[in-house]
Amino acid sequence: MVFAKLEKFIFAQMSNSKLPGLSAAVVKGDEVIWSKGFGFRDLEQGLPATPRTLYRIGSVTKSFTALAIMQLAEQGKLSLDDPVDRYLPIDIKPGGETIRISHLLSHSSGIPALAFSEAAIRSTTGAGKAWFPLADWSGMLTFMADAQDWTLTRPGERWFYSNEGYVLLGGIIEVCSGMSYGEYIGEHVLAPLGMERSFFSKNELTKDPDAAVPYTITREGKRNASDYFYSNILGVGALISNVLDLSRYVAMYLGQGEYKGTHLLSRPSLAEMASPQIALPQQGLFGQGSYGYGLSSAPDFLGHKLIGHGGSVLVATAYMGFIPEQGVGIALLANGSGYPLAQLGMYGLALLLGEDPEELPFIQWEKSLNQLVGNYVTYKGTMELQIKRIGNLLAIGSMDNTDSSIVPLVPEEIEGEIRTFYILGAGVKQPVEFRVQEGRIELIYERYLLRKTGKLF
Repeated sequence: MVFAKLEKFIFAQMSNSKLPGLSAAVVKGDEVIWSKGFGFRDLEQGLPATPRTLYRIGSVTKSFTALAIMQLAEQGKLSLDDPVDRYLPIDIKPGGETIRISHLLSHSSGIPALAFSEAAIRSTTGAGKAWFPLADWSGMLTFMADAQDWTLTRPGERWFYSNEGYVLLGGIIEVCSGMSYGEYIGEHVLAPLGMERSFFSKNELTKDPDAAVPYTITREGKRNASDYFYSNILGVGALISNVLDLSRYVAMYLGQGEYKGTHLLSRPSLAEMASPQIALPQQGLFGQGSYGYGLSSAPDFLGHKLIGHGGSVLVATAYMGFIPEQGVGIALLANGSGYPLAQLGMYGLALLLGEDPEELPFIQWEKSLNQLVGNYVTYKGTMELQIKRIGNLLAIGSMDNTDSSIVPLVPEEIEGEIRTFYILGAGVKQPVEFRVQEGRIELIYERYLLRKTGKLF
């Protein structure tokens, strides 16, 4: 019954966001207790997604990179306190201070994101124009050569999510191990865990009969197949996997560095990866979020510590999350960008904890906003306005054929009978009020009173 509710929720959110396909698996201890594919791995061929379907896992790859660094530290081949320039010829000193390996692991080097990854993804998928010939970490050093003037804080002071930093970590792995990044991860992480269908090779992906076609999804919901392959930034987001393989990886974290007798990392090193190293800047829904080494954490997810990481390369998205003290975890992969997989994952984890996922704050937020979406009319239909949902916000627009303007509504209070928002015009704050009553929703906007038409709830 628990998984039936999760399946229903996933199906509904995929339908709403036009997501082509998705695969999910739930882990308890070191066993997969549920897995399922939803939608299509290939729309053109009508092929369904399965638990074995291969997807690009995006930035979940970063946790593999961090794990490899921790392994090399245990082998005595490096120290997390080592300066990065001991291994790579980089001459950037934010605030005049040295960047250390630990700073790259925790995204706290003092260098803000330089958006090379975003440019690469958008250029290759046709969504953007910027292009940089970055084929490996050496090219990244060239790309970053002039970044000293772009540094903002001293190392360790502030979190700036940095794909560039994880490319450099991939380079450090190669320098210290004497192996290519892909070879090291394959030999020291994937093979020991039995992740036999996880790799970095486009050739292997092409040959596999159960591989997902990546899709871009337009604002209108049209799904366009893409041949994008994220191959040149291995330490950042290039791993290809499936939810059954990722379940083994999640189980290893639940086993504190071991999976069915196979040892990958010591308990202290694994604990260091998951421990808060720097606070995240955004206000968290589940306590003050933080980032460790390749893993993020929330301290109060329904009374438990939630650890995980998400990933997105626009044409594919991913999430893995686990609750160590309860020994449960979840992995989700999709061949497009739609409803946030982290929220799908948290919905599933709430069910596993025996909690009502409908009470999760982001679910309550969505319900409250969706209740207000619709068409509103003044007395006898003299004027009509439309309330639309745009991401996690509402916007108000005219239904007049000559006026296509859309104005975002900034929320103040979105619960209860009186829900207040405001708009900004020429620096003036204009209040907008919704009154939710039995059988009626009213909108007070400027000098008008409008009532919602059609279905109310």
